[in-house]
Amino acid sequence: MFKGGMAGMMKKAQQMQDNMQKAQEEIKTLTATGKAAGGAVEITINGEHLATNIKIDEMVMDDKDMLEDLILTAMNDATAQISNASEAKMKGATGGMNLPGGMNLPF
Repeated sequence: MFKGGMAGMMKKAQQMQDNMQKAQEEIKTLTATGKAAGGAVEITINGEHLATNIKIDEMVMDDKDMLEDLILTAMNDATAQISNASEAKMKGATGGMNLPGGMNLPF
């Protein structure tokens, strides 16, 4: 009886691992566009947190300090979107089970 229980538990663990690998691959394909100043600055990043595109409206290019702040705001917005989407995908892969710190994302 113990073996059947253990085998079932091992099968569930393998299924969770497969689901997590699939979720990690899906996370890599995610994109998010962070915006600042109503879209005057937009930064698109992928699921690996690499910037893939940036758009800056000419109206904000005259003030260097403000532009730097807007870039940071847009980047942080995009990063938060990717982090939230990644967390949701991993939570789905683990059936909502919380994993120990550092094990929830592939990076």
